[in-house]
Amino acid sequence: MKHNDRLLTWALLTFCAMHWSAVQGATAASAAASAAASGTDWPQMPHDFANTRFSPLSQITPSNASQLKLYASWFTGIKRGHEEGPIVAGNTMYLVGPWPNDLVAFDLTKPGLTMKWRYEPHPKPYAQGVVCCDIVNRGAAYADGRVFINTLDVQTIAVDAATGKELWRRQLGDSTTGETITMAPLVVKDKVLVGNAGSEIGVRGWFTALDAATGATVWRAWSTGSDRDVLIGPEFKPFYADDRGTDLGIKSWPVDAWKHGGGTAWGWVSYDPQLDLVYYGTANPAPWNAEQRPGQNKWTAGIFARSPDTGAARWFYQYAQHDHHDYNGTNENVLLDLDIGGSRRSVIVHPDRDGYVYVMDRATGQVLSADPFVKVTSSTGVDLETGRLMMNPDYEPRNGRPARDICPASPGGKDWQPSAWSPRTGLLYMPHQNLCQDMNGVEASYISGTPYLGAEAHIFAGPGGNRGVFGAWDPVKRKMVWSIPERFPVWSGAVATAGDVVFYGTMDGWFKAVDARDGHPLWQYKVDSGIVGQPISYQGPDGRQYVAVVSGVGGWAGMVVSKDLDVRDRTAAKGFAGAMKDLPQYTKKGGTLYVFSLP
Repeated sequence: MKHNDRLLTWALLTFCAMHWSAVQGATAASAAASAAASGTDWPQMPHDFANTRFSPLSQITPSNASQLKLYASWFTGIKRGHEEGPIVAGNTMYLVGPWPNDLVAFDLTKPGLTMKWRYEPHPKPYAQGVVCCDIVNRGAAYADGRVFINTLDVQTIAVDAATGKELWRRQLGDSTTGETITMAPLVVKDKVLVGNAGSEIGVRGWFTALDAATGATVWRAWSTGSDRDVLIGPEFKPFYADDRGTDLGIKSWPVDAWKHGGGTAWGWVSYDPQLDLVYYGTANPAPWNAEQRPGQNKWTAGIFARSPDTGAARWFYQYAQHDHHDYNGTNENVLLDLDIGGSRRSVIVHPDRDGYVYVMDRATGQVLSADPFVKVTSSTGVDLETGRLMMNPDYEPRNGRPARDICPASPGGKDWQPSAWSPRTGLLYMPHQNLCQDMNGVEASYISGTPYLGAEAHIFAGPGGNRGVFGAWDPVKRKMVWSIPERFPVWSGAVATAGDVVFYGTMDGWFKAVDARDGHPLWQYKVDSGIVGQPISYQGPDGRQYVAVVSGVGGWAGMVVSKDLDVRDRTAAKGFAGAMKDLPQYTKKGGTLYVFSLP
């Protein structure tokens, strides 16, 4: 064979191999999406790429939900915060817990919760001492015969879904600097998408894509630094002028402050297959003390749209320019097609910690509306011309000059706890809180691996005295349709079903079902500990609809119980302890997986 012929043959074989690999990845992704759409499976924590957490199953209805019974339960062995939920693929349920992040598989073809295998990753214990807000993990992801998990000590691991055998593991960061991972991965095409946590330690944020088959890093995008580091190039076309410029990830900071400026990416990831764009939020800038970081502090406290293949940024929007209150931007981005202003628009619906529900064009990043869903004093609204959140200077804490009655508090009108969408009702079901705070700025010094806050907060209940709310928001009519006050912040996720039943949990240990259309209570069940986990619904091998949730109070809101904090110190848990001082009277530590079904 001639040299040129060999080169041609090699090129054709390489192309075919790459094409076949892409086809296989797309086929696997399509199969997973199909199973999720049918309602039989729940393969990733958001359920689908759009982050709807909607189950098309309809056996459980408002007329029979009161008959729900406990089908099975399983104690995790860990009495700390359980912010995860289980996932289901085929005839197997998978659950990854908080540190030490063990992954357990249950055989759904057998009665109860029968364990198939257990995988123990043995993460380094050091990470427990630097994590911001409890040793939580927000869940696993399944794709193409593999289960993917993140560990607290900044590792991503793939295991064989059938056997639990480790396939690969990658160390993505260094927990000795304060870096951790608490988020649930999302698998898009043939890539595992992961971001880090640790803004409160002054960690520099990043978001990365790993090859699902090998774990090799495909790309990494930093949240601060040069355009090259942030993967900003000619494709980057932000809608608002404030986000245009060269190397704003450096120039919008004091000298070298971007190197430990936060902007971690520990929240939820969404994907639009039509636009081929991935969406995720970036966390607060560091330190909390805004006086130490004059400038807009790009690219923190906002949302990026990126190509999943290259990581190239397409647009960015900053919810809080020069964030004063730790509002950040990591909450879920729900991808919907809605009738807005008389035309059908492809939008993002994002309930933010700043107290507003944003509706944004997901191709451009334009804000179409932003409406308050809780009491807001820290700002006066969002200017739709400039896209800027209009901060109220009377509620900006300064060094030595505290600001009083800031609403919402730093945990926001809503934190990480994911909402659920029902296409049947056109409502977004939002677990959230009703909290305000006093806040004072103090000087902070950056020392690697130690807290980097520069602020003291005292959090307390908002108007009415209830600290939590579960509500249904209409993003087209831009209003709350109904709401249920709760004693404590509603720190669990939600799931909506085609049976017009919505499920959520409370921090005082009740798992509840309500009518999706009017919020009427249908059923509740008392579990062993407060719920801060994420409920799911799936169809078992027997054809029946099941609902599952994990108890185990903790996380930022529940640290007074999970870490036995002294509630006499109102600044403990970054100010949350004072607001939750009575929580130990209503719940205790726990950690149990519960599964419910109709008789």
